[in-house]
Amino acid sequence: MTDALPALYALALYSGLLGLIFFWLLFTVGKARGDLKISIGDGGDPYMIRVMRGQANFVENVPLTLVFLLIMALIGTPAWVIHLFGIALVLGRIFHALHFTKRDAPGWQRAAGAGLTNLSQLLIALGLITHAVAGLF
Repeated sequence: MTDALPALYALALYSGLLGLIFFWLLFTVGKARGDLKISIGDGGDPYMIRVMRGQANFVENVPLTLVFLLIMALIGTPAWVIHLFGIALVLGRIFHALHFTKRDAPGWQRAAGAGLTNLSQLLIALGLITHAVAGLF
């Protein structure tokens, strides 16, 4: 288990950074609720819908990706690989959050954020499958 420690520490770093991004999104939703006087739901307001979707997309994507990274760390993936995917995921989520927390954000932020996140998820999933199959034989 001590061999997994560097990878687990790397994962802890990116989990913490992603937690900060989550609180940024949470704060943005709360501020929008206060500014727009919408306590429940989206009130049909386009900005409220936007910030809520940004937070929801984070919740839909990040936890499972962190579980994938945890499994990678536990099966002995080198820490540098966790760092590579952790950096990509954090950057992707920052770009994505920037798009959803601004009223008139450029579309490239959303595309870059989703692209980095989804590419990381795909490569991690393929890596896990490859290692699992190799470990069976």
